[in-house]
Amino acid sequence: MGRQFPPDDTIAVSDEGGDRDALAKGLTEMLKEIGAHTGAIYRLSPDGQVLELLVMEGLPREFVQPWERVSLTAPIPVADALRDKRLVWVGNEEDMVRCYPTIAVALPYEFSLAALPLSTPAGDYGAMFIVWSGSYPPPPAHTRDRLGAAAAGLARKLQTVARSSPSGRRKHDAEPITDPAEVLGAMVARLPEGMCTLDIKGRLTYISPNGAALLGESPMRLIGAQPWTVLPWLDDPVYEDRYRRAMISQRPTSFVALCPPDRWLAFDLYPSISGITVRIIPAPMEAEAVPASTLPIDVALPTRTGAIYHILHLASTLTQAAGVQDVVNLVADQIMPAFGAQAVALLTAEEGRLCVAGHRGFPPHIIEQYGRLSLTSPTPSIRAMVTGVPNFFESQEELYQIYPSAVAPDDGMAAWALLPLIASGRPVGTCVLAFREPHAFTVEERAVLTSLGGLIAQAMERARLYDAKAELARGLQEVLLPHALPRIPGLAAAARYLPGTEGMDIGGDFYDLIRLPGDTAAAIIGDVQGHNVTAAALMGQLRTAVRAYAAAGADPGEVLYRTNQMLTDLDPGLFASCVYVHLDIRRRVARLARAGHPSPLVRHPDGRIEVIHVPGGLLLGIEPETDYPCTEVPLEVGSLLALYTDGLIEVPGTDIDDGLTALGAELARGGDQHLDGLAESLTRNAQGADRRSDDVALLLLRLMALTMEIP
Repeated sequence: MGRQFPPDDTIAVSDEGGDRDALAKGLTEMLKEIGAHTGAIYRLSPDGQVLELLVMEGLPREFVQPWERVSLTAPIPVADALRDKRLVWVGNEEDMVRCYPTIAVALPYEFSLAALPLSTPAGDYGAMFIVWSGSYPPPPAHTRDRLGAAAAGLARKLQTVARSSPSGRRKHDAEPITDPAEVLGAMVARLPEGMCTLDIKGRLTYISPNGAALLGESPMRLIGAQPWTVLPWLDDPVYEDRYRRAMISQRPTSFVALCPPDRWLAFDLYPSISGITVRIIPAPMEAEAVPASTLPIDVALPTRTGAIYHILHLASTLTQAAGVQDVVNLVADQIMPAFGAQAVALLTAEEGRLCVAGHRGFPPHIIEQYGRLSLTSPTPSIRAMVTGVPNFFESQEELYQIYPSAVAPDDGMAAWALLPLIASGRPVGTCVLAFREPHAFTVEERAVLTSLGGLIAQAMERARLYDAKAELARGLQEVLLPHALPRIPGLAAAARYLPGTEGMDIGGDFYDLIRLPGDTAAAIIGDVQGHNVTAAALMGQLRTAVRAYAAAGADPGEVLYRTNQMLTDLDPGLFASCVYVHLDIRRRVARLARAGHPSPLVRHPDGRIEVIHVPGGLLLGIEPETDYPCTEVPLEVGSLLALYTDGLIEVPGTDIDDGLTALGAELARGGDQHLDGLAESLTRNAQGADRRSDDVALLLLRLMALTMEIP
């Protein structure tokens, strides 16, 4: 059942001036009319690269701390909405996990979300998101139009907001509402028997005398404070998580806590868009039902839930990195904006010197200086790496006070965070975050950044190992694939190989063209299961075996039979598919055998496309005694034989037959052009794909008259 919207054609937005208060008022009015409980407006930075949180209504800003500043390239709804100029809809937790896993880790609650761009004909100004409680299906067209109209109204207001302030943070939070009539009226509207209320920032705005007595504190000390800051026994991430869950999901929740020395209290939380009503009642607990205490009752956990979720979000972001460059890009695109930094450099130790693994925002001469430093230099970045102690310099004056002999960095920055990268107990480098203006690092921010240094170090170690393995595999594959096809009279040939974009960017696809005596030649194309070093090595063994059996004069069925026996004897745990072709150029005959591979295509001189149906045997490496029937196909001068692997015709979400039909149509259209140009045309879609889960191999053979030159 979808959310019901008001019947009018547009969603009203406040017509007041273009300051933040008017923008917030317009957002609040829109939330009321569409039945959402939370919304936020992001402003696009002057350089067009970062979205900055400007206004948020319905939840404390601390709830979205990891996303106060986000790169426009970050995979989050508001960035996607502005970048793609579309409505982004996340209808439930499953959608969030599938589309935005890092947000799902940080906000594991039940809610639905819409994100929209804030643009006018004059340009892009930002984006917004809206949150509803519970799960909802994608909105129908008329609802999308009305949301778009509301976003357009807010975009016009955002257009008038001055860009003088670099961030959307307010200097002072509004004072909590303390008028008893107003507070009690709101509380009674939510829960008639309620005993205390909290505003959206978690501050107590009212508590009944009986409620204060149960908590063991005076109302005067509690009003205006967050309960966990006044009552140490409530300073537990588990309890704060219940509060966050209620605010984000807008659904009631509860928990039980021990009030010293031995009184158990039950807390029932009833949320609304203006805060939470809490009912507190004694909770009789049987001895066996009492939760085990893991900490002394007077020991408060030092880390707030928001900081924990912030670290979880950043950690899950770093798990997406495969190579070192991925780590650098993720730190620069997502982590750097999250803390408001303007520059970052990842420095590693290489053979007694610093090496810049990646950077963003620093001028070239600073990067050159980093690259010239030895590990004995008395500089802050090296000291942080050697000692394992993070350094935070809130201004240039503080830097010179601690390092009097430090040379002015001349990097255009005024504050720095130097995070040692420690992996497996040993230093591997330093992460330098820099800020253009003096920056006060809070205790929580220092704790999060320190933890982040360890996460970056682990990601760097995994990435460096991955890069080393990938380089080894790529080198092995390049050696094993033919560097050039042989020139054979009467035969024109062209080939292409594209690695997959997932995993190590390598695979087991292979091809070969073999010159044989007596105006004959052999060709093979195949696909070894897997995308790793083992697959690449096995591909080389298969190619060598086929060459040996072909040179010995074996017919196609015999070549595959012997190759299959060799593979089953090796028992590598991998299988392979292939098509082997023996070409008699003078007689214009092709003889083929197939082992579980896609069927070849022939383009006849008249442009007609034919799929060669070759009776195939099992994949190589499954059963040693497998027969591979041989099929003979007559060819004309000008006939074009196309051998390919399944990566060329398999597209996620489409039928493989449709991919084969599309390949045949492209072959029919362009079959008369030069083979190199045709190979480019046939692989163009695969080359342009953002992600290829499989590698691609293509081998084109055109039969020519023996007296003609090869084109």
